[in-house]
Amino acid sequence: MNKKLYTSLLLLVLSMSWTGCERVETEPRDWIKEDLVWDEQDKNATLAVFFLNDIYNYIPTGFNRIGGDFLDAGAGDAIPSRTNRAIEYYTNGIISVLNNPDPYWGNSYAGIRRVNIFLANIDKVPATPASIVTWKAEARFIRAYLYFELLKRYGGVPLIADKVFTIEDNLSLPRNTFEECVNYIVSECDAIKGNLLPEPISDNQWGKIPRGAAIALKSRLLLYAASPLFNGGGVSTNANLKTLNGYATYDAARWQKALDANNELINLNYYALQASYNNIFTVKKNTEIILAKQGSNNTSIESLNAPIGYGSPAASQGLTSPTQNLVDAFPMNNGLEISNPLSGYAPQNPYKDRDPRLALTVFFNGQTWLRRSVETFEGGKDKPGGNIVQTRTGYYLRKFMADFSNNTTYTNQSHNFPLFRYAEIILNAAEALNELDKTEDAVKRVIEVRKRAGIKAGTDNRYGIKASITKEELRTLIQNERRIELAFEEHRFWDLRRWKIGETALSGALMGMRITTTQTNGVFNYTPVQISNMVFTKRLYYMPLPYDETLKNPSLIQNEGW
Repeated sequence: MNKKLYTSLLLLVLSMSWTGCERVETEPRDWIKEDLVWDEQDKNATLAVFFLNDIYNYIPTGFNRIGGDFLDAGAGDAIPSRTNRAIEYYTNGIISVLNNPDPYWGNSYAGIRRVNIFLANIDKVPATPASIVTWKAEARFIRAYLYFELLKRYGGVPLIADKVFTIEDNLSLPRNTFEECVNYIVSECDAIKGNLLPEPISDNQWGKIPRGAAIALKSRLLLYAASPLFNGGGVSTNANLKTLNGYATYDAARWQKALDANNELINLNYYALQASYNNIFTVKKNTEIILAKQGSNNTSIESLNAPIGYGSPAASQGLTSPTQNLVDAFPMNNGLEISNPLSGYAPQNPYKDRDPRLALTVFFNGQTWLRRSVETFEGGKDKPGGNIVQTRTGYYLRKFMADFSNNTTYTNQSHNFPLFRYAEIILNAAEALNELDKTEDAVKRVIEVRKRAGIKAGTDNRYGIKASITKEELRTLIQNERRIELAFEEHRFWDLRRWKIGETALSGALMGMRITTTQTNGVFNYTPVQISNMVFTKRLYYMPLPYDETLKNPSLIQNEGW
């Protein structure tokens, strides 16, 4: 035996005998220690950039993320194709401090801590000053975004600024007020926007946080802050909770602040609506996407959500069943609601001449996919009955998928989840304008979105929006336009809460479509049927603080009703 090898083995055996049952390792072997991450000799900042890239992972995605289901399945626009799923806690009323499917508290504060560690140490690395300025701005944006994720769920939360806590520190921090959290996030967005990458972003930097994202976050935040639930309309009876859950009194000027933030982004004159609605979600780089959660090209959306009847090599699980409630929200292609007698809607030919976005959002019976018609009629290939997972409503999710109507199988596609896109900014502006009694200016903004969608202009060039529409009527129309334009992008769940209409919009029947046919005539019969029932109580306007967090921190005041 080689003498060196023999000696090494002997030393190994001796070391094992000395340590006995004790662990040899005192820390994980794959752990990179801080002195290596913040290496004062690393001019390329290789490990520091790895650290920053890891912080990006704390930004949430939206694809099937709640136990395999979309958040919209907790907002009445879909139900899970599988039964007894956690997402249904939001619609059946059994959510609690112990079984909230989307708490996000731990993820957010873990991300915030990572940001603070990065900010405290990045100056030790001898990278270029310009790079460090940009990296700090990216990290601070992610921190601000995570605070917003907390704010929209819980109201005011503890703000910890740049502090990196140790086990010796007092961790019993009280919640900051809603106003303090809003002011902090706005100030962060304003402070960093000039240091983020300016548009257009080069191909080798695509996916990094651009200047527009900071303005878009401020836009969404201020729109929420101006909305009925937060703008003096909180449902809490406790005086302390009122200031934690929103502003104590209403102020119309908050709508102007929201509008100003939207106009700031519009006036960059870079972002624009794409000509094709579907391309927004399948073309990785386009000027409508302000910021998206990046991922490698794949077929995951199709394999998880497309109709089930196609089999290998295009087998899909069909996990998401959009509701008839959502389908009925899409107008006709003349812009008129299907309930309007002049719309041309035919209940026994329900998908004819509809808003083009409908066919790009849901699969319905008769739609072409993988060279055959989708069969969601009873006994059809995509609704065969029995115990297998299949649509419960007569529909499957179509959004975010490329056009595979003439393919025989799926190919890898860009599936980056849109966190901010320009159509939202346009609709934000429309909502703020309308609440400021500038209704016709708001109409012009809505028309921009409808025109791109493929709604017909009509002889009056109003795209289905009636002349002399009132503020209240346009408010309802804008709310519906957000529902269909932004479907499955994690807006509806929060919109219904900030508009304070949960008692009506999230109570009542969830509907599907039962489709039958006979072999003799091949004619389909369409019958709306109730699938389940939604229950909403006032406490659901705010999420419950996680039970274990309130145990660990007695200074945290729980939201009312939990």
